[in-house]
Amino acid sequence: MTRTLGTLALVAVAGGTLALSGCHGRCGHGRDPARMEQAFTSHVEDVLDDLKATPEQRARILAVKERIATEARGLHRGREGAKELVAQWDAATPDVARVHALIDERAEAWRAFARHAADGLAEVHGVLTPEQREQVSKKLHRR
Repeated sequence: MTRTLGTLALVAVAGGTLALSGCHGRCGHGRDPARMEQAFTSHVEDVLDDLKATPEQRARILAVKERIATEARGLHRGREGAKELVAQWDAATPDVARVHALIDERAEAWRAFARHAADGLAEVHGVLTPEQREQVSKKLHRR
């Protein structure tokens, strides 16, 4: 049942990528994006089992999970800016304004992702019954 907290937090804030990448290999998936997503899906399904989610709840929550995972995949693929940062480092005279712009672009993408994940949390909250939310709340307070 301790997965409930982690999974709902993933859906809400990290969409899987942020939280699962924080496992540093302890989650059994390393940093392989496909395995991370598989682990994320498994966690969500375990929580839905624990909460005795109805088929309708399951479908709606898995749809939220898929939207967040899709956006997370895009963020993972959008790391071209890191190559440009390395190129700036290798330059005789780095363009500091460009480095700042790259950082700002990446930070804005993550901020937008976090907001979409928070929207997902609100949607999941609305899908769960008061009793199911109470189950999750108890776990949150215990932590």
